[in-house]
Order: sequence, then C-alpha cells, then structure tokens
Amino acid sequence: MLPVITEEIADKAFSEIFEDMPTWRKKMIHYIKDENPEINTAIIEAANKTDLDPKAVALGAYMAYIMMEMASNENDALINYSE
Repeated sequence: MLPVITEEIADKAFSEIFEDMPTWRKKMIHYIKDENPEINTAIIEAANKTDLDPKAVALGAYMAYIMMEMASNENDALINYSE
C-alpha cells in the first residue's frame, strides 16, 4: 500500500524543489542512483524513450519518488510514536 501524500508533504516538497529546481534534480539523480539504482535506471529509460522533454519526465518521477518517501517516513514516525 502506498503512503498518503498529504497537502503538507506536497507543499514541503514543492518549496524545496522549486527553490532551485535544476540543482535539486541533479541532487536527486545521485540520491536515487545510490538509494535505488533500479528506479533510477527506469526513470532514465522512460525519460529517453518519450517524445517529451527528458528533464521534465525525470523531474516528475523524482518529485513523485521524494513525496512518497517523505509520506512513508511520516507514516513510520506515526506508527513508531511513543510518549
């Protein structure tokens, strides 16, 4: 089951991403390459096999990835919360 991406998570991600989008995208290339090389390969292949702008395709994939990761971390924190 995928985690729920709340409006707060999306806002936090967007503010980070669009502060300096080209730098953020480059950072994500290296981050995902280390974290999940299979996903990185799939993103690059998808970006290169469409008639769309490859950087835009990759940006959308990286945005979705980071928001799901943030939501998953938030869910884990709630599940593991103790007073």
